[in-house]
Amino acid sequence: MSRFRFPRAILLELCSELRPVLERPSRRNHALCVPVQVLTTLGHLATGTFQRELADRSGMSQSSLSRVMPYVWDAIVGMAPRYIRFPYTQAEQANIKMQFAAIAGFPNVIGAIDCTHVAIKAPSENEFAFVNRKHFHSLNVQIICDAHMSLTNVVARWPGSTHDSYILSNSSVGNRLQTGAVRDGWLLGDSGYPLRTWLLTPLTRPQTEQERRYNEKHCRTRSVVERTIGLLKGRWRCLDRSGGTVLYSPTKVCRVVVACAVLHNIAQKNGIPVPSNAHTEDNEPDPGPPNAVHNAMAIKRRINVINGM
Repeated sequence: MSRFRFPRAILLELCSELRPVLERPSRRNHALCVPVQVLTTLGHLATGTFQRELADRSGMSQSSLSRVMPYVWDAIVGMAPRYIRFPYTQAEQANIKMQFAAIAGFPNVIGAIDCTHVAIKAPSENEFAFVNRKHFHSLNVQIICDAHMSLTNVVARWPGSTHDSYILSNSSVGNRLQTGAVRDGWLLGDSGYPLRTWLLTPLTRPQTEQERRYNEKHCRTRSVVERTIGLLKGRWRCLDRSGGTVLYSPTKVCRVVVACAVLHNIAQKNGIPVPSNAHTEDNEPDPGPPNAVHNAMAIKRRINVINGM
């Protein structure tokens, strides 16, 4: 559990599932078997340990490990459509709404959204775009989760300077929500997002008791995404700054993030205990998007929710 984050039975299932992709013909006498490929890669993702140390532990060369790991990432990323799915159907949404309502009584929530920064080394191209508002190089990764801290959407392709709201509006989920794919449900986002009919944000200056109650329920319900991000980074320390900066190109880091997201959902599905080092992400919201305009329908929808509190 400490090295690979999974018990033996789950590791064997994962190796079995990845075997058809990773078992390649080789003329070498000592080709790496699938369990060694998988476990060594998981060891790196779980701890952020340097490749040379992991290679020595596994009895292989550092160059062999460096060559193998991208194949394992990609094999895990290939599992993403089965393990990371946004709830578009009414049946899926009904179940998720009940789970979120059980937290604080906030109605019709189909997901909580936030972004988190994954520190990377300074890229050789377009370096300035990757410097975030906290002045380190990163990818800005969009996370949407359900009430049980499983991931329903992950977008990992934008430089650290990209605003959270821009990532959402240019994602597949954002595009479908904007075109009315969900009629009677919404995401909960922080004040860094613009208010939309499908994305409810807190009030900046609540005046009445109902408005304060709305903000309190919104905060309690939306905090699940902060805990989810903390759990994701706690399980897979390569994504957390305490595990060091990810020493790959931005393109490779994107694949690492999605691979970790798939593994996170496998852990959640199987009830794997939360690591002791998991924490709640302390993430200040981005300043509101420049020139954001809250449309009248969105304002009306939020008022109706407030009045129902």
